[in-house]
Amino acid sequence: MRYDVIVIGAGHNGLTTATALAQTGRKVLVLEKRAIAGGLAASEEFHPNFRTQGLLQETVGVRASVVESLGLKRRGLKFRDAEPGVFIPESNGPGVLIHRDADRFDRENPNLPEEERKAYREFRAFLGRVLPFVRRVLEQTPPPITDKGTEGLWTLLRTGMALRALGRDDLHELLRVGPMCAADWLNERFKSDALKVGLAAPALHGSMLGPWSAGSVASFLLREAVVDKSVAGGPAALSRALLAAASESGVELRMNAPVRAIRVSTGTVTGVSLENGENIDAGGVASSCDPKRTFLSLLDAADVPDSVAEQIRIIKMRGTTAALRLALEKPLEFPGRPDYQAEEILTGKNIDGLEKAYDAVKYGEMSEIPHLAIKVPTLSERDIAPEGKHVAEILIHFAPYKLKGGWNDAARDELGRRALSVLETYAPGTEASILGKEVLTPTDLEDRYGITEGHVFHGEHSLDQLHTLRPSVDTSGYFTPIKGLFLCGAGSHPGGGITCAPGALAAEVIKRA
Repeated sequence: MRYDVIVIGAGHNGLTTATALAQTGRKVLVLEKRAIAGGLAASEEFHPNFRTQGLLQETVGVRASVVESLGLKRRGLKFRDAEPGVFIPESNGPGVLIHRDADRFDRENPNLPEEERKAYREFRAFLGRVLPFVRRVLEQTPPPITDKGTEGLWTLLRTGMALRALGRDDLHELLRVGPMCAADWLNERFKSDALKVGLAAPALHGSMLGPWSAGSVASFLLREAVVDKSVAGGPAALSRALLAAASESGVELRMNAPVRAIRVSTGTVTGVSLENGENIDAGGVASSCDPKRTFLSLLDAADVPDSVAEQIRIIKMRGTTAALRLALEKPLEFPGRPDYQAEEILTGKNIDGLEKAYDAVKYGEMSEIPHLAIKVPTLSERDIAPEGKHVAEILIHFAPYKLKGGWNDAARDELGRRALSVLETYAPGTEASILGKEVLTPTDLEDRYGITEGHVFHGEHSLDQLHTLRPSVDTSGYFTPIKGLFLCGAGSHPGGGITCAPGALAAEVIKRA
């Protein structure tokens, strides 16, 4: 049987691309190597009767336009009415509870000085004025640098006009802060260490960046630009809705079907070969795998132009993320706010503490005091743990893929010990509440999810790997030099995280191809 398009990978981007194409009448096959769909947004049991909502935690970047076009609300997807806020605990104080809404921030943080709360209000007002421009850039297909036609020029012209429309002061400030380090920018505006940690940390997740790294403000702006309401039920609920939409649209899905190779004849894709030896023909292939896996593993070297192979080879994919899953007798308890049940937590004493945690990975070492991004989904979703019990999903930053001495059982145990030590600092008694746990190192993430070097974003969000340079000059815009081969994963614009945006934008390009 011949398919119009084969999509490699049943993660949220692959399912988005497949469904969007199937809705136009194309015959689409999705091939997934694992027994479960969803990729980094798949629910998994890590202890008897305890499940995660997915490896990645955030769904605030899921595009409303994708939800609408794929009819995901009809398939049960709902957005939360109110966001819980992000709690940054202090070992000897009430901590800070961050909300994007300045009024809620005021109400939740009466302990902060008035001038600090006023500064936050002004900070949010500035973001409210400039982020629509950043969002505009992220939601359009980047024009190829080599494009000699008028469409790319018009895109750039419209983008330039939107930038000028910001007004003189905001334009100058955006241009000033974009290349800056987050530490300098936040130190200009705020005094609270906990507040600065809470604002800086998400910009560093999944990248080889510390708060003193140049360009970390740009990473912050790119993330903030897409933040909206989160999905009720988390990543797993999104995956369920996407699977339902794909099925109803006629997408054929095959699990336990790892692709061994993408077949090419005289520069044109002809289909794929599975690891079991089966060949499947198709008019096109869309890969949601990371660029290195696509070009350097699934394609024969003879089919990839040397210049493209070199561009892909030098993509920075230095994984710095590990995971800790906890099955708990009770939710996390923070003495600084005894009456508050925190669903989302970020740890860190101050900006320099984040920088020190990052410093370790530069030398192939795991952080002595790692930064933790913690989610307790059972405070809002009760179906992933037994009655009265809880789950804590923790992403550990910074843990290097290339650890000195390599990752083994002893190193994995030590990573878990260090993470729990940090957690005990802010939520004493947590270790005594643990019923079961799972620790995943960057190499574990690579093996389980098929992401090169365990990089959860399929490539770093550095300034040289964004927009028309993502993943490389000759493979941006979802096209590749191989006719009929497209990219639809997080390694393409606008990047990683659970957004569905790369998959949706790639589908539009494939429709026009």
